[in-house]
Amino acid sequence: MNVRKLRLVKGWSQEQLAEMAGVSIRTIQRIERGQPPSLETRNALAAVFEVDISEWPMEGSDMNSTSTTPNDTATDHQDAKAEALEEQKAIEYVRDVKAFYSNLASYLVIIPFLVFVNLTTSPGYMWVFWPAFGWGIGLALHALNVFEVFNLFGPDWERKQVEKRLGRKL
Repeated sequence: MNVRKLRLVKGWSQEQLAEMAGVSIRTIQRIERGQPPSLETRNALAAVFEVDISEWPMEGSDMNSTSTTPNDTATDHQDAKAEALEEQKAIEYVRDVKAFYSNLASYLVIIPFLVFVNLTTSPGYMWVFWPAFGWGIGLALHALNVFEVFNLFGPDWERKQVEKRLGRKL
């Protein structure tokens, strides 16, 4: 069972799920990152999602994996893994885009506030351009990274670095 997927299907935030299950937000975050929940937490989550507790993996198993039956073929298993990986990548991409837009919204709120402060305290010197310029560069780099305009440190780069470190091809 993928807790993040179930939560997103229901349209709940991590905070809402934590409140309904009676656990901390940090616990939900840990579970969504792959840490196994305790038996008590599994029971609470099963009740919240209205699923049978037997559908949830036991402690120490992967909460984010898809379950398979002995009758599944190797191809079906590979397809399920590929689909789960694709879903995980899509979720991570959406999280990254959300972080970028949050950063942009903060910029669009804070910089005008700083302009106001600058104009009311020292209109002769426009110091506000320095934080606007610095943060703007960071925001532009964030956008280039999230929307993969220049994929300098993408999967190929990562693979080459791992191969370089190992001294052999993967």
